Amino acid sequence: MTIDTVLVANRGEIACRIFRTCRELGIRTVAVYSDADAGALHVREADAAVRLPGAAPADTYLRGDLVVRAALAAGADAVHPGYGFLSENAGFARAVTDAGLTWIGPSPKAIETMASKTRAKELMAAAGVPLLAAVDPATATEADLPLLLKAAAGGGGRGMRVVRDLAALPGELAAASAEARSAFGDGEVFAEPYVERGRHVEVQVLADTHGTVWALSTRDCSLQRRHQKVIEEAPAPGLGDELRATLHEAAVAAARAVGYTGAGTVEFLVAGDRAYFLEMNTRLQVEHPVTEAVYGLDLVALQLRVAEGAPLDAAPPGPRGHAVEARLYAEDPARDWTPQTGTLHALEVEARENLRVDTGYAAGDVIGVHYDAMLAKVVAWAPTRPEAVRALAHALSRARLHGPVTNRDLLVRSLRHPDFAHATPDTGFYGRNLAALTEPPAGEAYAAVAAALAAAARRGGRFGGFRNVPSQPHGARYGDHEIRYHPTRAGGFVVDSHPEARVVRAAPDRVTLELDGVVHRFDVTELDGTAYVDTAGAAHRLAVHPRFTDPAERTEPGSLLAPMPGTVVRVAGIPVGGRVEAGRPLVWLEAMKMEHRIAAPASGTLTALHAAPGHQVEVGALLAVVQAEAQEETS
Repeated sequence: MTIDTVLVANRGEIACRIFRTCRELGIRTVAVYSDADAGALHVREADAAVRLPGAAPADTYLRGDLVVRAALAAGADAVHPGYGFLSENAGFARAVTDAGLTWIGPSPKAIETMASKTRAKELMAAAGVPLLAAVDPATATEADLPLLLKAAAGGGGRGMRVVRDLAALPGELAAASAEARSAFGDGEVFAEPYVERGRHVEVQVLADTHGTVWALSTRDCSLQRRHQKVIEEAPAPGLGDELRATLHEAAVAAARAVGYTGAGTVEFLVAGDRAYFLEMNTRLQVEHPVTEAVYGLDLVALQLRVAEGAPLDAAPPGPRGHAVEARLYAEDPARDWTPQTGTLHALEVEARENLRVDTGYAAGDVIGVHYDAMLAKVVAWAPTRPEAVRALAHALSRARLHGPVTNRDLLVRSLRHPDFAHATPDTGFYGRNLAALTEPPAGEAYAAVAAALAAAARRGGRFGGFRNVPSQPHGARYGDHEIRYHPTRAGGFVVDSHPEARVVRAAPDRVTLELDGVVHRFDVTELDGTAYVDTAGAAHRLAVHPRFTDPAERTEPGSLLAPMPGTVVRVAGIPVGGRVEAGRPLVWLEAMKMEHRIAAPASGTLTALHAAPGHQVEVGALLAVVQAEAQEETS
């Protein structure tokens, strides 16, 4: 059997990545898209596309019946689910095969067996795979804390919560269940012990229909935020030969126990020299490129060949070198990882050998509120781990990223952190280091100088030219920096606020400054009230402040503003006039498939509530007002 046309039941980066392999193999491609994705890159790259009316995942990408209908209408003969959405939905897999289409993935029975994390653990226990003991939330005690709540029907951090206070358990269970139901259509949640400094290590497996199962080394995915992976690498560093062999054997046993076919991943929690089964993802993982880089394989091509019935070789090729992947997100780590939206003006990573960029966005695309905030995956391969880490950090530090705030600086600093450099990462890394990793980049003041001089150069002779009559310096404010400068008779500038900076050249898009005898170049772009200043070692994002503030932009003290566009899913049961405690959540917003809490900034009185469940709000919308106690005493 030969596959001619593949419909990818997904969107964004993974759809584009699958299309790339299909093109190389001469396979026609079909995209599906929601109304929010009508102009998305994956739609533009496909040979054909079918609209799924609506915007919310529940109305579009999670509607298996619509996806199957789209495949038939477009003349597809196979469906690839990607990851997320319906990729681990046995009912969808059956619907695909019942429609006479080829399912590029494991059998519905294998998906069904592993789809419930609770049932999967029972099967693994019977197969002799080591497990963490489950905890019944109804009978949990203080001795069981901390607990990790997990969605039974999916992964990616959705529906996951760490509970350290027994009194908070009921509320966290409800929140985890609601988030899981929104992401996967199934609100089942289970609990297990939370290991504070464990490592997340996984094994890529690939199996054919002829009984061959490959274990493709290991990956370390310990650097996580909100239980979602941020940086992954292969092979997992620092594992002894015995532990590595145990992981491989357990992964193969798990695959054989369910008659697995295709690509899948068996995930483990590693604590010291002990490994515990977490779950099996019956799909392609986000981080599969690091395994591809180390083995020189195309896992999507192998998925397609297995689906066509071709056998794998008796053993995979040998691994070589080391690969590291960083997930580039539109989010602000310094503000509780808040997702960001808006127009992506530039996404440029230096093209180099052994550097790979997988993305679902291009310059000019809009990052919306409906889906995951990942912009791209950047992967570096090198003969050794230190070389791969250095290459990835260098490439990210020099990338041009203009638009919403991203986690790029956090990624660079994470890769250069001593704990990561010494190959000792663990899942608590960001809990310990986030404050240091999110400090403003060094040299921001000189970036502000460059932005001010570039703006002056753009104005040219219209404003601020040299005059024989002495006058006050010109002023500008970028971010938190007040810049004062004046033009010279020779057409240059002197920076009065930073006299140590000698201006070598000032053009509308590039400023060259000499600092302590060293010449530095600053590339400047100003868009939508933001100045983006890129240098060889850092990138700066500075708000452009007008000379005069619009009174309409002022907000009442104690105002809670929406940090992102989203949907109000619930509000605290506190009446207007009631007392609130600092840090208590007042409004819950759902955005990008995650639930975000908007908490009281101080203890005091709730004087206004402008949010109600079901309301759609834009970024900056006024949700509530809390009058702080100190203000009450002086009134």
